[in-house]
Amino acid sequence: MFSASIKARISGLAMAGALLAAPVAAMAGVVVKSSGPSAGQYPVGMKVADDARITLKNGDSVTVLTSKGTRVMRGAGTYNVGESPRATRARFAALTRKRAANRVRTGAVRGAATGEPEEVPMNPNLWYIDVSQSGAMCLYDLSAVRLWRPNAEGIATYRVVDTTNRSAIDITFDDGDAIAALDPARMTIAAGTPYTIAGPEGTDASTVTFVSLGEEYGEADQLAEALVDKGCMAQVSLMAERLGG
Repeated sequence: MFSASIKARISGLAMAGALLAAPVAAMAGVVVKSSGPSAGQYPVGMKVADDARITLKNGDSVTVLTSKGTRVMRGAGTYNVGESPRATRARFAALTRKRAANRVRTGAVRGAATGEPEEVPMNPNLWYIDVSQSGAMCLYDLSAVRLWRPNAEGIATYRVVDTTNRSAIDITFDDGDAIAALDPARMTIAAGTPYTIAGPEGTDASTVTFVSLGEEYGEADQLAEALVDKGCMAQVSLMAERLGG
């Protein structure tokens, strides 16, 4: 018969062997942008293992946020998702920074009048509400809502309307300002309620529904997955453009 000490040792060795034999789960990335003939095979929100290989056709483009960075795959070929991802931690930190400033000044947009190519402004922060886009918008703090307008030229006033009780407030951008804060003392933003944002004459109104994020996400792939789950697809697209470009 084995002694108690020998039995304990054998049991410990067996457990260690089982742990070594157990397969290690592959880290998973999230597709945040997909276009081309194979877009249906790799839809936005799809989870893809870091060690997965995907085959694309001519005209295809797939962007995946992985645990190690961003992987952009374009054109015909077979790609390893986790091979040489582009490190984007600094850009992710800048994109998701919770800025305290009520206003951010921007330079003028170059246009045809100058004879130079026109620059298309892009939202600089994941938590700014793009007044030109409709859909669900995820935020950590619904009392710190800031609007962003693509064209910062001229003074412009936007009206935000709560569609449930028809209460409304006006928010004015000064000339050169792309960011304006919504005063929580004048309007309380509620999750799940649609709000219309109407700008000056000649601009299209948008409708935004706010969603509260229950926890903070420190990794790009984890945040992207949460945004997809909550339907905040405009923010997923912004992450793809900012981190995949």
